[in-house]
Amino acid sequence: MFAVPDNTLVIPENPALRHPVRVALEFAADRDRWRHLLRYDPEERFSALVDADELQEIWLMSWLPGQHTDLHDHEFAAGAFTVVSGKLSETVARRAAGGRAVTELHSLSEGQSRVFGPGYIHEVRNDGPDPAVSVHVYRHRPRAMRPYHLDPVTGPSRV
Repeated sequence: MFAVPDNTLVIPENPALRHPVRVALEFAADRDRWRHLLRYDPEERFSALVDADELQEIWLMSWLPGQHTDLHDHEFAAGAFTVVSGKLSETVARRAAGGRAVTELHSLSEGQSRVFGPGYIHEVRNDGPDPAVSVHVYRHRPRAMRPYHLDPVTGPSRV
């Protein structure tokens, strides 16, 4: 145990320094903040802007079984996403040393998060039998999605 002097000042947290995973987890846990926005669209993955400021955007997404993104990056954006309910899988694609294609599959369930940076190439999908919900944080807007094609030999290339 340690003593805190009486004249100690509490400095408020700087939102710009909060890791995107912490933001995603906070929003995921605060369902009252976004519950009214949640929808399921049988035609395509649903997304709704929950919050935005000069630093970041927070999006709510719902995924019915079989719904997915195409292989993409977010250009200059960095961020994270957290699974609120259900299960999602993320496939990350990159070019390894020597130029060969490498893919990594990550299975995510409730409470798990993934982080991404500029040029991070991935696709997200719901391969399970149940709907899924996720919260996504994008920093360094805009959050453009640039499509990619994955050649099994040479790796990902922009479409």
